[in-house]
Amino acid sequence: EQLARGAALKWASGIFYRPEQLTRLGQYRSREVQRTCSLEARIKSVVQSYLEGVQTGVWQLARALEAVQGTREALSQAHELLKSMAQASQSLKPLREQVSQHKQLQALSQLLPRLQAVPAAMAHTQTLIDAQRLLEAYVSLRELEQLQEETWAPLGGLELPVFQGLGLLAEALSQAVETAAMAARKLAREDPALLVAAIRVAEVEAGRTTPVGQAPRDWRQRWPEATISRRERGPCLCPFGPAAEALVAPCCPPHYKVVQLWAHTLHNGLRRSLQQLLAGPELGAADAFALLHWALHVYLGQEMMGSLELGPEADVSQLEPLLTLENIEQLEATFVAKVQASVAQWLQKALDGEIAEWGREQEPNTDPSGFYHSPMPAIVLQILAENIRVTSLVSESLQQRMHGMALSELGAFLRSFSDALIRFSRDHLRGEAIAPHYVPYLLAAFNHQTALSSSVSSLQPDGVASGILAPIEAALDELQRRICHLVLEALQVELQPLFESVPSRRWLSSSELLDCVCDQTSRFCQDFWRVRSPAVKLLLAEAERTVVLQYLRALMQGRLVCRDADERTQAAERLRHDAAQLKELFLGLGLEENSHCAPVLLALRELLNLRDPTLLGLEVAGLRQQFPDVSEDHVSALLDLRGDVSREQRQAALISLQDGSPPSPLTGHRALFSLVPAPTPSFSSCLPSGPCS
Repeated sequence: EQLARGAALKWASGIFYRPEQLTRLGQYRSREVQRTCSLEARIKSVVQSYLEGVQTGVWQLARALEAVQGTREALSQAHELLKSMAQASQSLKPLREQVSQHKQLQALSQLLPRLQAVPAAMAHTQTLIDAQRLLEAYVSLRELEQLQEETWAPLGGLELPVFQGLGLLAEALSQAVETAAMAARKLAREDPALLVAAIRVAEVEAGRTTPVGQAPRDWRQRWPEATISRRERGPCLCPFGPAAEALVAPCCPPHYKVVQLWAHTLHNGLRRSLQQLLAGPELGAADAFALLHWALHVYLGQEMMGSLELGPEADVSQLEPLLTLENIEQLEATFVAKVQASVAQWLQKALDGEIAEWGREQEPNTDPSGFYHSPMPAIVLQILAENIRVTSLVSESLQQRMHGMALSELGAFLRSFSDALIRFSRDHLRGEAIAPHYVPYLLAAFNHQTALSSSVSSLQPDGVASGILAPIEAALDELQRRICHLVLEALQVELQPLFESVPSRRWLSSSELLDCVCDQTSRFCQDFWRVRSPAVKLLLAEAERTVVLQYLRALMQGRLVCRDADERTQAAERLRHDAAQLKELFLGLGLEENSHCAPVLLALRELLNLRDPTLLGLEVAGLRQQFPDVSEDHVSALLDLRGDVSREQRQAALISLQDGSPPSPLTGHRALFSLVPAPTPSFSSCLPSGPCS
C-alpha cells in the first residue's frame, strides 16, 4: 500500500505540475474511479473461483476418509480369518508328512526292479571302460545317471547308497577320454575309431544340460588341454611320422582347430626355447648366422610353417615373430662383431704374407701381361665381398651392418699397408734391412692400390648411395701419394750425387753429367712399364718433375758464376741442350709432352742468354708469367749465375718482379720454384708436394 501511494503521489505531482492541467482533474478522477471498480470486480471473481475449488476439495477429502475407514474394517476381518486358517493348517502337518512318505514308498516300489539292477549295470559300465568301448560305456553311465535323477525328485534329493560309486565311474570314463586325447597321434595311426569315440563322448557331454546341483563335466575343454600338456612334457615315446597331426585333424570337429592348436603350441614352445638360448652364453658367428637365416627364411618357408600341407587351418599369420626385433638386433650385432674379429685376422695375415715377400731375392711376380701382380688385393676384396654377399641372404639390415664393417676394416687395412710401406722404406734407406728389389716392390704396391681402387665398387650393395665409399677412395688416394713419394725419394737418393757438380765448368763444357743423370733415371724407370695405367702416367710425370726439381735446386746453390758473355752463352746453350735431352728421355719412357716440366730450363736459358742486362726486368716479368711461384730469392740466385748484374740492375729486375701484372691462372704449369728453397734448401725439401707428396 505504501509503494502504491508513493507511486500515485509521484504520478500526480508530475501530471499536475502546471496550473493549466488542474482543469482536467475531474476527468482524471472519474477515470481512476472506473479503473478501481474494474479491479475490484476482477478480484472478487478470482476469490470466488478459489473458494469454490476449496469447497470441492473438502468434500472429496470427506469421501476419501469414509473409504479408508471401510477398507480398514475389511482388512481387520481378513486378518482374523488368516489367523484361524493358520491354526487349521498346523493341525494338518502330520497328515502331509504321511502323504509324502506314502509317495516316496510308492516311487521306490515302482523303481525297485531298476534299482536292484544298478550294481550290475555299474560293473558292466566299468567293464566297458576297461575295454575302451567308450561310447557304450557313456550310454550306460547316462542311463544310471538318469535313474539317479528320477529318484531325486520323489525322494526329495535323498542320495541312495546304491549310487555311491557312480561318481567314481564318471571319473574313470573321464580319465579314459583324457588318456585317448593324450595319445591322439598314436590313436590316429593305430586306432582312429577309439579316438573318434572319445571325441564323440566329449562332444555329447558338452551338449548335455547339467542338472541343478551337479557340477558340469568339462571333458571337451580338457581334451585339447591334455594334448598340449603332453606335448609340453616332452616328445612322444613312440616315433611318428611328420604327418601325424594331419591324421588327427579329420577325427576331430572343425572347431577343435587341431592343426592350429599344434602349430601354435609348437611355435610358442620354440619361441620360449630361443629366448632361453639367447639369454645364455653368447653364440658364435656361425650359430648366430644360422639362427638368423633359419628364423627369418627357413622357418616361415615352404619347408616348414609355410608348407602347403598345413593349409589355412594352421593360421600361421597369427603367430608372433619367432625372434623379436631386440633378438634380431642382438644376433646381428653378435655376428658382425665375431666376423669383424675374424676379418681383421685374415686381412692381417694377407698383409703379413705380402710384407714377407718384400725382402726376397726375386723380383715381384707378374701376370701374363708383364705387370707386377700379387693375390693380396683379390684376397682382401674377396674376403670382404663374400661376407657382404652372404649377409644378403638374411636381411638388408644385416647386410648394411656388414657393409659398414667391411669398409671400416678396409680402411684399417689401408692404413696398416701404408704404415708397413713407410717402415719398409725407412729400414731400407737407413741400411737396417736392405731390400734387393726395393723399387720393384714399391711399384708392385702401386698395382695393388690400382687393383683395390678399380674393384672397391664391388663392395657397394645395390641401392646404396655412392658417397658411402668416399672415405675409402680418399684412403686409396692417400696410399697412392704415399707410394709415389717413396719411389721419388728413392730416385732422389740416386740422383743427388750426380747433381753435386751442376752447375760447374765441367758442366759448361760437356754433357757428360746430364748423360749420367739420364742414364741413371732411365735405369731407375725401366720397370715403370710394369705399373698399370693410370698410375704409370702419374709416376712418370712425377719422376720427370723430380729430376727437374733436382736440376733447379742445383742451379740455386750458387756453385758457378759466369765470368764473361761466352760462359753465359755456354750456360744458356747447356740449359737448352739439357732440356731437350730430358724431353727426349721421358718421351722415350712414354710420358706425354704436355706433362713435361723441363721447359722451365728453356725459360731460364732466356734469362741467361740476354745480352743487355738493362732488359732483365722484362725477362723476369715474363718468367713470372710462366711460373707464378718464382720468388725474389730464385731470381736473385739466377742473376748471380749470370755474373754481370750490377746492384742497380738487380734492384730494377726485382722491382719488375714485384710490380709486374699478376700471372694468368691458366698457365698450366705445376708448382716448381716453390719446392726449391733458395739458396740452400735441405734435401727433403725437393720432394714435390703434388699428387705424390
